[in-house]
Amino acid sequence: MRWDHLAENPAAAADPALFSASAVTTRTFDTPEFRGITFHEIRARSILNRVPGASQMPFEWTVNPYRGCTHACVYCFARKTHSYLDLDTGLGFDSQIVVKINAPELLRRQLAARGWQGAHIAMGTNVDCYQRAEGRYRLMPGIIEALRDRANPFSILTKGTLILRDLPLLRQAADVTDVGISVSVGFTDGELWRTVEPGTPSPERRLDVVRAFADSGIGCGVLMAPVLPFLSDRPDQLRATVRAIASAGASSVTPLVLHLRPGAREWFMAWLARTHPQLVGRYERLYGDGAYAPRWYQRRVTRQVHELAAEFGVGPTAGRGGSRGNARPVAEPERGTQLTLL
Repeated sequence: MRWDHLAENPAAAADPALFSASAVTTRTFDTPEFRGITFHEIRARSILNRVPGASQMPFEWTVNPYRGCTHACVYCFARKTHSYLDLDTGLGFDSQIVVKINAPELLRRQLAARGWQGAHIAMGTNVDCYQRAEGRYRLMPGIIEALRDRANPFSILTKGTLILRDLPLLRQAADVTDVGISVSVGFTDGELWRTVEPGTPSPERRLDVVRAFADSGIGCGVLMAPVLPFLSDRPDQLRATVRAIASAGASSVTPLVLHLRPGAREWFMAWLARTHPQLVGRYERLYGDGAYAPRWYQRRVTRQVHELAAEFGVGPTAGRGGSRGNARPVAEPERGTQLTLL
């Protein structure tokens, strides 16, 4: 496995691409919530990741305590990153989870370094930091505490309801720095949710998270992503989703149309061929050889969602910078690509 760059103390081996046997601990847990999942526990060298300069993202730094995700979303753009570790981007991405067990202590040390200038840090931008594994490893409380203690601004994007466990810590952090919370809810169709996001809490439960944050005085936005062409983009579907988002008290809504980059594209199209074979040709025509739907389609969806948001009384997301307690929906670009939030 090509994990050498993740190691805290990489072994000097004949083949520098391989981890030594002592550098990683592999565990499986025979419990219902983790059955079929393998955890690879590593001690990372660094936890702060710099976003490539060509990116259009409104942040420069990310923290990702996990790689791979048990949410198992068939469209997840982060699937390709598993191939960097010689792991499978399909079922392997869903079930082979890399855990950076020293993330909290490492982050605290890096934030205290002389050269660190207190830049905004985005989390949940690659895989979800509140996926099921977090219930066992509890890395996020230590990470939030480190950020709180340095008054370092940060944002979190999640599909996980486990974030409510850390609401008291997030309140404390919001008292001293800018904290942005966003929940991803692309649609409210229950049948569609069960097939494309099988490991996630239901859209209704995610919207309960939005309500809880709104009630606590911390604004919570919704990244309405992905909007799936021909599956969740009908006017009535968009209306139902935006209405539910507004009813939950979201501070903002930002639509994002499905993008299909290598790794995700193959997995999603295989799923589409099994479940909606009549749509395969339409997707091939819409996306061609690229990763993104045409601009005209993206703009149409964005316009419809913003019009509905205005109708239901929830505004589009605030721009770069944000303010204390405001949501900052985020998504991380894959290597060599740019991701726009329209």
